[in-house]
Amino acid sequence: MSAAAPELPGARVLDLFAGSGALGLEALSRGAAEVVFVERSRVALEALRANVAALGAEDEVTVVSDDVFRFLDREPLRFDMALADPPYGTNDARMLVERFLSRPVARTLWVEHSWRDPIPLPTHARTRRYGDTALTTLTDHDDTDTDDRPT
Repeated sequence: MSAAAPELPGARVLDLFAGSGALGLEALSRGAAEVVFVERSRVALEALRANVAALGAEDEVTVVSDDVFRFLDREPLRFDMALADPPYGTNDARMLVERFLSRPVARTLWVEHSWRDPIPLPTHARTRRYGDTALTTLTDHDDTDTDDRPT
C-alpha cells in the first residue's frame, strides 16, 4: 500500500475480491475519498461489513455482493484506482488483467497474484516480486503489446 499511497488522497477506489476489506480500508485510512468493495462470499461479506462498522466508515464505502466479473460487465465504471487480490489457484488474476486491458475501469489496477502464474502483460506493466507473491500495476494506457513471460 505504501507504493500506492501518493495516488490515494481524494481517490475513488474499487476493491475487487475484497475479502475482509483490508486493502480498501487501508486505502481509506490513507486518504481515499470513497471505496467500493466487491465480494461474493457470504462469510467474507459478513467480516467486511463488521470491519466497516467497527471503523465507522459506512458513509465512505459501498459494499457490493456480486461476482467481480459480472459487476465489471454490468455498466461502464470509472475509478481512480482498482485494487484486487483474487484467489490464488484460479485464473481470476489473468482474466482480470485481460478485462482491464480491453475495458479499463480505473486509471490504475493493482493486482496481487502468484509469481508462478504467468499473465500476459503489456510492456507498460510493472511487477514487483515478494517471495511467491507478485504485485502487478497496470495503467489505462493504450499499449496492448503483451508477452507470456511470468510476471
